[in-house]
Amino acid sequence: MEKPGLQTVYQAVQALYHDPDPSGKERASLWLGELQRSVFAWEISDQLLQIHQDVESCYFAAQTMKMKIQTSFYELPADSHVSLRSSLLSHIQNLKDMSPVIVTQLALAIADLALQMASWKGCVQTLVETYSNDASSLPFLLEILTLLPEEVHSRSLRIGANRRSEIIEDLAYYSSTVVSLLMNCVEKSVGNEKMMIKTFKCLGSWFNLGVLDSNFMANNRLLLILFQVLQQDQTPSNLHEAASDCVCSALYAIENVETHLNLGMQLFQGVLTLEPAYHMAVAREDMDKVLNYCRMFTELCETFLEKIVSTPGHELGDLRTLDLLLICAGHPQYEVVEISFNFWYRLGEHLYKINESVLHSIFKPYIQRLLHALARHCQLDPDHEGVPEDTDDFGEFRMRVSDLVKDLIFLVGSVECFSQLYSTLKDGNPPWEVTEAVLFIMASIAKSVDPEKNPTLIEVLEGVVRLPESVHIAVRYTSIELVGEMSEVVDRNPQFLDPVLAYLMKGLCQPALASPSAKAIQNICSVCRDHMAQHFSGLLGIAKSLDSFTLPPEASVGLLKGTALVLTRLPLDKISECLSELCSVQVEALKKLLSQDPNNGISSDPTLFLDRLAVIFRHTSPTVENGQTHPCQKVIQEIWPVMSETLNKHRADNRIVERCCRCLRFAVRCVGKGSAALLQPLVTQMVNVYQMHQHSCFLYLGSILVDEYGMEEGCQQGLLDMLQALCVPTFQLLEHPNGLRNHPDTVDDLFRLLTRFIQRCPIILLRSQVLVHVLQWAIAATSLDHRDANCSVMKFLRDLVHTGVANDHEENFEVRKDLIQQVLNQFGQQLINQLVHSCCFCLPPYTLPDVAEVVWEIMIYDRPTFCRWLETSLKSLPKEMSGGAITVTHKQLTDFHKQVTSAEECKQVCWALRDFTRLFR
Repeated sequence: MEKPGLQTVYQAVQALYHDPDPSGKERASLWLGELQRSVFAWEISDQLLQIHQDVESCYFAAQTMKMKIQTSFYELPADSHVSLRSSLLSHIQNLKDMSPVIVTQLALAIADLALQMASWKGCVQTLVETYSNDASSLPFLLEILTLLPEEVHSRSLRIGANRRSEIIEDLAYYSSTVVSLLMNCVEKSVGNEKMMIKTFKCLGSWFNLGVLDSNFMANNRLLLILFQVLQQDQTPSNLHEAASDCVCSALYAIENVETHLNLGMQLFQGVLTLEPAYHMAVAREDMDKVLNYCRMFTELCETFLEKIVSTPGHELGDLRTLDLLLICAGHPQYEVVEISFNFWYRLGEHLYKINESVLHSIFKPYIQRLLHALARHCQLDPDHEGVPEDTDDFGEFRMRVSDLVKDLIFLVGSVECFSQLYSTLKDGNPPWEVTEAVLFIMASIAKSVDPEKNPTLIEVLEGVVRLPESVHIAVRYTSIELVGEMSEVVDRNPQFLDPVLAYLMKGLCQPALASPSAKAIQNICSVCRDHMAQHFSGLLGIAKSLDSFTLPPEASVGLLKGTALVLTRLPLDKISECLSELCSVQVEALKKLLSQDPNNGISSDPTLFLDRLAVIFRHTSPTVENGQTHPCQKVIQEIWPVMSETLNKHRADNRIVERCCRCLRFAVRCVGKGSAALLQPLVTQMVNVYQMHQHSCFLYLGSILVDEYGMEEGCQQGLLDMLQALCVPTFQLLEHPNGLRNHPDTVDDLFRLLTRFIQRCPIILLRSQVLVHVLQWAIAATSLDHRDANCSVMKFLRDLVHTGVANDHEENFEVRKDLIQQVLNQFGQQLINQLVHSCCFCLPPYTLPDVAEVVWEIMIYDRPTFCRWLETSLKSLPKEMSGGAITVTHKQLTDFHKQVTSAEECKQVCWALRDFTRLFR
């Protein structure tokens, strides 16, 4: 890109904001994005801010400046940093009244500059001294001071752990200066809502960073003012939210309560004083404030959780905190109680680990009250029509309630709770919405109730299947879900199987109830397989007429899964015939689609039927003794021509090809080596289609074939030929610009395939011509920031080296070891260089355990050589950031080298990598 004139930039900005033609906006956006990435953006954005012609161009320039400082600071020579700082401070001073969003962008730019510019010592002191006495500059000063602590841990900035520690130390040193400034701001801002909000946001930001002296803050008037604002009925909403956020930040900052006892006590007492204000907000129906109070009550409980569990009812373990949460649980809006869910999960987790009956008995009444409130919140509106929705906000809330109840039920006792819930239905005649909510909670805990000798369960099952059709449809819907959850009770009481199936069949025939009925039948099939074998003909009848029911695709597939699980329990001589019948409906549908002309307007999408066949093959897994012919083999050979034709017809459609491959994958897995007759035609077709259309699912299917046949000597050369044929178009695809980044699925599936070769027939791959290219791509792909793809690459490299380490007493171990030695001689240094570079500059922390495994295997193979390779790699790392900060010291490099090379376990390598890479992030 050549340097554009200012007028050209203005025109592009105007087009971006005001062009009525969307394509004009799109062109302007692309061009401006290219400008922002260019080195000219520095000068142009500075000029735009100096001229400040209009809001749009100033916003674009401020945003560009922020972006360049965040991502391209290295483009500037060190001697330009001071002038950039002066320029930015001048711009924010001149534009402070133009627009708040421009001020925020410039404040971010200044904060990010301060964090990266190591020569700017004591930036807080400088800013406070320069601007604190000018009332008109206070708003942007507070903005910068709010953003500084927030940006310390920003993912956009790679300032490294050394610089980060230096900054945090610096900010801690000047924190009292900031608190004094904020105190002055509050005193001068009585009645000025905007300044009060900015002050509390700034204070919250410094709390979040954890640099404020807790003893100093415990006795500071700011804390008193904060709670006064929250206690007052007339506090405006935005100020109330800022104050609430600040209190939550303060509570979060003192999670280690023992080291912040004074501040902890002040916050504890302060939040407890807010109960009357909460009730006033409820009375005024001020939902925003109600939610704020509940957030603070919850954060209070989260902070003092350890105390609540270790010293319940004493000092900071005062159980009034739980009472506050239960008061919130009594609010009619479910959004209020939902805020506290994470705390209740954590409390349950702590109590489950401690497992002391005395402690459980203390908390049991609180959990009972919570469950009572949750059951009430789960009630549908009395005028609700139809079945409960599970995809809207309320439906998702009920799902979260269900999960929470499952986690907490051990404290109350599932048997006792189930019985109590049932008694509320039995002893009265509650409204339908109460019945439905109780059944919903019962469904959540049904699986945790021991079905052995529990008459309540049997009574419930009897009562549910006798429900009249006249009850509200939502009650029937939830009762069907409950029956599905009670499949173990049915398994232990097979006399109920017929009435239960009859009840579920009625639901299956009713469109609104078909989906939960199908799921319940699937559950019954899964758990009661032996009892269901006598009902197989009925299941087959349902499977043949699936499309006559009003079922979503996943429910149909679920029914077929249940049917296949029961099919597996049939005598071996019956399985082949029954499987053929089960598949025939889908196969006939596929044949019909194949015979249709795609131009006649009729959909020829076969995915529905492919998904159904896939689930049948996936869950049909009969026990076959050695020497017996697999009963599914004949069926799969019969189906292959239809599958092959479907694959050919839709070869360009990735979605359909993926479904075909998935179906074939489960078919191959189903019969294992019994599918050998398919191997040649399947591989031939895969390779032919892949030459034209690089669907990565073919690589995945290839890995399944290698897994099943790789140890058969007669198949190995054919499988290697398949690999080489698939690699040619794959490598061509990855050679495109950003090929690895743009095709992570291909990388993932390619290295899964290669890993299967290493696991099943390593020598044939290690001796092949393709290995050199494979290793070059593996090394290049180690820097790919994609969870699955990176994991597959690392697993391949790990298993590759491991074949030269694992002496499994096979004759060919020495051969493998020599071949791995050749690989490492050629690529070892390059691989270690790339792994170190990727860890420091490209990969997110969650990938490091996988990298550590590769490093560990190389080190185990040849520790002395690895030590030299690692030393060479570490010497090539940059020692200084573009802002002048030290990235890594010589001592840190030598310490890391020693930690890795002296490690006795892989996890020690991982810990060392985690600590070391923080220096570059």
